[in-house]
Amino acid sequence: MNASTGFDVASIAERVQSEVQRAIQRSIKGVEYISSSGPSLGSTPKDVLYSRGTMNLYHYRPMASEVYRVPILIVMATTNRGYILDLVPGQSFIEFMLKRGYDVYMLDWTAPKPEEKTLSMEDYVLDFIPESVRRVQQDSGEQDVSVIGYCFGGVLSLLYGSIFNDGPMKNLICFTTPIDFREMKLFQNFSDRRYFDVDKLVDSVGNVPGDMIMTSFDMLRPASRVFSQVQLWDNIWNDEYVKGYRMMDRWGTDTLPLAGEYFRQTVKNLMWDNKLYNDSMTVGGREAKLANIKVPILHAVAEHDHIVPYDAAKHLIPKIGSEDKEEVMLKGGHVSLVAGANAIKRLWPKLDSWLGKRST
Repeated sequence: MNASTGFDVASIAERVQSEVQRAIQRSIKGVEYISSSGPSLGSTPKDVLYSRGTMNLYHYRPMASEVYRVPILIVMATTNRGYILDLVPGQSFIEFMLKRGYDVYMLDWTAPKPEEKTLSMEDYVLDFIPESVRRVQQDSGEQDVSVIGYCFGGVLSLLYGSIFNDGPMKNLICFTTPIDFREMKLFQNFSDRRYFDVDKLVDSVGNVPGDMIMTSFDMLRPASRVFSQVQLWDNIWNDEYVKGYRMMDRWGTDTLPLAGEYFRQTVKNLMWDNKLYNDSMTVGGREAKLANIKVPILHAVAEHDHIVPYDAAKHLIPKIGSEDKEEVMLKGGHVSLVAGANAIKRLWPKLDSWLGKRST
């Protein structure tokens, strides 16, 4: 220690050396991060049961000796890849459900081709979902099918269930599904009919680019990407943190384009006229009122969902015609509700408990 200043010179030197070594290790890990590929996602064994255009229907191979009678069809949002529900072993919702004895199918999407720009809401609700349900029935040998819809996949599932309300859907589960589109504030501002010419956009570009959709999501939390990258740098030597970051970042940037006509209808019917909330929605001339749905339904919403705020989702259960209906609010955000450590502790066990007794 320097007697005149009171500073411990040796201690300062050790701290400087420690920080230098820390910076070196961070830089080495940063190079490893850039040069290495991310974890392999969506690896739970599955078979392609049916494929046509932008739709893929998967059947996941059973992992339990005894399987519930009623199969599950998961309907993904049209902007998102299904592997968010099948990240890696031990962190896969699909794997969890298979091990709990469920027979799991998924309706997943690929980017629509330029010639598919005319795909409409009718194609998704009156063709893709019913055809997938029929294929599940044929493959499983069961008439009843439970449907799980994530985000806008939940909207499509609700439209299907309200139109085919005497059909094979036995249970309906929705994750973070919007009903009152007036409460999707940023999207409302983005698509304000006074300034947003959706006809000109669709007629000019055909399919709406995924980058445009992803940018609208980023605008909800403008600083979140920068903040997450700072957190990554601070935790670059934590292999588990880096693995989790890479999984979520890859999915978050892997946004699909939307078929032009489908996007046009979504903006006009839902964002502008709020027809689902107002009970005036029709698809292909067929009434799609939520009160028509009578099957058991569970709606899981996230306490800190910045994409689908609770005010946009809270009207679903009151509007449903079922007697057996439940809303559950869980901690987490739009993604962490369904994937990651939070989901493993909260949503997955809740869904298993609710669905198990309704799947026999």
